[in-house]
Amino acid sequence: MVISIQVLKNVTGNFSEENVLGRGGFGAVYRGELHDGTKIAVKRMESGLMGTKGLHEFKSEIAVLKKVRHRNLVSLLGYCLDGNERLLVYEYMPQGTLSRHLFGCREEGLKPLEWKKRLSIALDVARGVEYLHSLAHQSFIHRDLKPSNILLGDDMKAKVADFGLVRLADVKGCSVETRLAGTFGYLAPEYAVTGRVTTKSDVYSFGVILMELITGRKALDDTQPEESVHLVTWFRRMQLSNHGKENESSFLKAVVDPVIDADDEETLASISTVAELAGYCCAREAHQRPDMGHAVNVLSTLAELWKPTDPDSEECYGIDLDMTLPQALKRWQEFEDGGGAGTTSTSFFADGDNTHGSIPVGPPGFAESFTSMHAR
Repeated sequence: MVISIQVLKNVTGNFSEENVLGRGGFGAVYRGELHDGTKIAVKRMESGLMGTKGLHEFKSEIAVLKKVRHRNLVSLLGYCLDGNERLLVYEYMPQGTLSRHLFGCREEGLKPLEWKKRLSIALDVARGVEYLHSLAHQSFIHRDLKPSNILLGDDMKAKVADFGLVRLADVKGCSVETRLAGTFGYLAPEYAVTGRVTTKSDVYSFGVILMELITGRKALDDTQPEESVHLVTWFRRMQLSNHGKENESSFLKAVVDPVIDADDEETLASISTVAELAGYCCAREAHQRPDMGHAVNVLSTLAELWKPTDPDSEECYGIDLDMTLPQALKRWQEFEDGGGAGTTSTSFFADGDNTHGSIPVGPPGFAESFTSMHAR
């Protein structure tokens, strides 16, 4: 959707400083609110920097975001091309970037992220990137995954942003580039050396983000001693020197962010598994790295542990396990009709003694509502 420059000036207070959400090499991002109450983020490209390269990235981002749609990718709501003005309009993510919460929480008075929240964010990012790689209509490579390109909503759900460097991958997941792009500290070794980028380049960057979530340290940190400036090198060295179950606790003690409450065994085991995944993702050889589908599988088993809400739930329905099936169904029907569950929902079973047609085909509108944006 094309949005006029005048509308964007009006909703951002003529791009006032008080509405600035952040700045980057491209220009600035402004907060705004449309007449219908929709909150937006407006990325305004610096006109002086809008050369051939900047214009290419601007058009690339529009082209990609028109083709992809997923709950863990930031949505493009519109754009503006007016003279020298180049603006992109996104959905507003009120909690800002992951880097703000991970590295700037003390300066901004934010509560440090607990481990479960970091794990949930990692899973959200993994799902978004998995969609780009293998679940969208075409396969895309992001090329610039990093905490400042991961945005958080009020519910702290994460979405991947900034698609200006995205490239279309071929059937083998490759895209040969001659110009290096991305951010040092997150670049896969083979990409930095040869300019050859693949989906495994994104996997490497994701591994760096996992290490940052575990340690609370930046990919490149000049405040650290020389041997610890490069996070991946330091993390892998600590991992290899403390290899084995007997050394696991000393490894975790050395690398885990001090603000994380990791006193219980379940949390330590979870961090250990993510640290192992991070190591694999940052393997030096691309073919040794897992794909993003594997990362989603590993993280989802940790972040979405299923636990029964009531271990004795069969008793609340008054069902005796020795009953025949028709008797159990009839008891269930009586329970629902009596409002025992505190709801007025209609039972799946029309008659306790007749189960023909008792299994619903699906909720109304199911076929129409399910699209690839839901992926998994």
